[in-house]
Amino acid sequence: MQGSHVQSVSPATLSRPVLGIESSCDDTAAAILAPDGTVLAEGVLSQTAHIAFGGVVPEIAARAHLAHLPGLVADVMAQAGLGYGDLACIAATTGPGLIGGLIVGSGFAKGAALAHGLPFVAVNHLEAHALTARLPELGLGAEFPYLLLLVSGGHCQCIAVEGIGQHTRLGGTIDDAAGEAFDKVAKLLGLGWPGGPALEKLATEGNPAAFPFPRPLFGRPGCDFSFSGLKTSVAQTIATFPPGALPRQTAADIAASFQITVARVIADRAGHAMAMFVERHPHAARLLVVAGGVAANTAIRIALLHACTQQGFRFAAPPLKYCTDNAVMVAWTGLERLRLGLVDNMNVAPRPRWPLAELAR
Repeated sequence: MQGSHVQSVSPATLSRPVLGIESSCDDTAAAILAPDGTVLAEGVLSQTAHIAFGGVVPEIAARAHLAHLPGLVADVMAQAGLGYGDLACIAATTGPGLIGGLIVGSGFAKGAALAHGLPFVAVNHLEAHALTARLPELGLGAEFPYLLLLVSGGHCQCIAVEGIGQHTRLGGTIDDAAGEAFDKVAKLLGLGWPGGPALEKLATEGNPAAFPFPRPLFGRPGCDFSFSGLKTSVAQTIATFPPGALPRQTAADIAASFQITVARVIADRAGHAMAMFVERHPHAARLLVVAGGVAANTAIRIALLHACTQQGFRFAAPPLKYCTDNAVMVAWTGLERLRLGLVDNMNVAPRPRWPLAELAR
């Protein structure tokens, strides 16, 4: 990445905490981690203004980050009882994500780092998710290499996590991400935004076998994903009813049928990814780490657990607050990169797109 370089980091610096900042979407977050990865303080502000619009409005999100980030960082610093002079570095999500929020978060971090003579670490949001399972206090035992399944509103990828800055994308979505499909179907069912939790709740009232929706790419070679055709099939089914006349039981059946279809597709794709991982790393521990907000869905977790059993993999998922966007994962990634002397120049630009392949060093 432009601006990245390796520099010598003193033992004294590595003995200090790291501040992490996350602002890639609609959550403003900050966290401070001790050198051993212990979380000293963390805070997150989730924006609610987007609910009325049925999705995140980038300009509203950026303005909210700008309004709340300085105060949130001050609160987190106070919780930890630290000043900037006590820090080893400041790490901030610099991509991928919504450009407005990335500019606010990385700009604040770079400004504070310059003002206090601290190193700045530009964090890739996807790598932060990938490395969360290595947090010591989570006890997940993720040692390189391991397999990551990232399923969220913006991402759906299978990644071989092979080291810091060393990730191989085995497959990903060719259209909608899983979380995006959940939100769109929930909106079609009149459930509002964010739709994933509401759809899962409605699905408990329905029959998952009521509608035989298509399972895109199911059984195909590789581990790419596709949810656009499934979403279209759901929309066509709902359109057969007059506007506003969809019976609740039918809506519940649609929700349950859609959810089980997504779960089976994800489990099938993950099974292929596990086989690909073993072929690539035949002597590695067989561990599947799942991250992203969709990882909280019970039906999907059950399907993945079954797939892991079939493939002889151990299943691991961080607590939900560390699966969704958070600053703890950013601070931890900053710490991992700082240990290797991987810091960034202040001219590094935030990037709405930043493939993991471009992290290779």
